[in-house]
Amino acid sequence: MRRNETPEGRSVRLLRVGEQVRHALSDILMRGDVHDETLASHMISVTEVRMSPDLRHATAFVKALGGKEEEAVLKALRTNTAYLQSEVARRVNVKYAAKLKFLPDESFDEGGKIDALLRTPGVARDLDNDG
Repeated sequence: MRRNETPEGRSVRLLRVGEQVRHALSDILMRGDVHDETLASHMISVTEVRMSPDLRHATAFVKALGGKEEEAVLKALRTNTAYLQSEVARRVNVKYAAKLKFLPDESFDEGGKIDALLRTPGVARDLDNDG
C-alpha cells in the first residue's frame, strides 16, 4: 500500500477533494441557490462524493430526505448539472471542473434490509445461540 492511500485503496487526496465537492454541493442545495421548484421543495442529503483518479469526474450519492419522489429529485439534479458543476468548480480549487453524476444512495435501504433480516426469528435465534 502506498503511503498516501487509505486501507480501501483510495488516495487521501481523492477523499479530500470528494469531501470538498460534497460540502459545496450540500451548501448550494441547502441555500436554495438552484432555481428549481423540485429541488426547492425537497430536503436533499449529499451522502458521499467519489472522485475519479484524475479528479475529472465526481459521482455524488444523494438521498431525498423523507424518501419521497426520489426519481423527481434525481431528474431535477441531472437537469441542473451544468449550473451545479460551475458552482462547485468555483468553490473547490482544482485544476479542472469535475463532471458531476448523480446517483441515489441506496446504503440506507440496504441497512434497513439487513436490520430486518437480523430481526427475523430464525436469524435472531441463531445469533442468541452463538452468545
